[in-house]
Amino acid sequence: MTKTCVTAQVMKHTVLAGDVWELVVAAAGIASITKPGQFVHIRLNDTIDPLLRRPFSIADCDTVKGTLTFIYRVVGRGTALMTKLQPGDTINCMGPLGNGFAVTAKRPLLVGGGMGLAPLLLLARAFCSRPATILMGGRNEQELFWPNLYASVCQNIHITSDDGSIGHHGFTVDLLPELLKQDKFDTIYACGPHVMLAGVAAAAAQYDVPCQVSLEDYMACGVGACLSCTCENTSGKRHKVCTDGPVFWAQEVVW
Repeated sequence: MTKTCVTAQVMKHTVLAGDVWELVVAAAGIASITKPGQFVHIRLNDTIDPLLRRPFSIADCDTVKGTLTFIYRVVGRGTALMTKLQPGDTINCMGPLGNGFAVTAKRPLLVGGGMGLAPLLLLARAFCSRPATILMGGRNEQELFWPNLYASVCQNIHITSDDGSIGHHGFTVDLLPELLKQDKFDTIYACGPHVMLAGVAAAAAQYDVPCQVSLEDYMACGVGACLSCTCENTSGKRHKVCTDGPVFWAQEVVW
């Protein structure tokens, strides 16, 4: 696996909605070799606060400008400190890490829940010559700012919300069977909460559609040394989400 460690300059850092931020950094060495589904391990500075790097999925990548885009939610001390970054500041980025999606589908269906929609954005862009359909879900209308970001890269956008404030009232897995009956998708790509991924995997198996899932997990080292992010494989072995994944074929994972 090819990876590099660079000092990246912050180019843009803005609030997208609520506690969700968009961070754009100049990291040409990483951008040039990034594939959809991979992630970057970030250290804010050269001190030990916070001690460990934080993993962030790559939401967009511009190989011409040499930039990476991360979309993240403030969930703890590390991301709270991250919000203080200003254009011109620098961070240390290690990546791209992990195995990405197999961008081979001719009729792709993307399914994302919450912040799991971030890595699917770069994947959708990779299907520019065969526009993807996306099914997205969130808790409420405020969380579902994503259609604006996906409008230029997806042919069809279907929305669900837990509270019914926008789109279909319910969860992505409630609407998924209907979409699978209506259209002939040849691959499903999914990222989001574990319970959602389990439901997507079950529906994919029922309708006999190949499915890849990107697992969200806590990581410490990001390079397979600490074994803090393992998942059970159907072969009876445990796989490391950071190096064997984060993308797996759904039938490989024990749900």
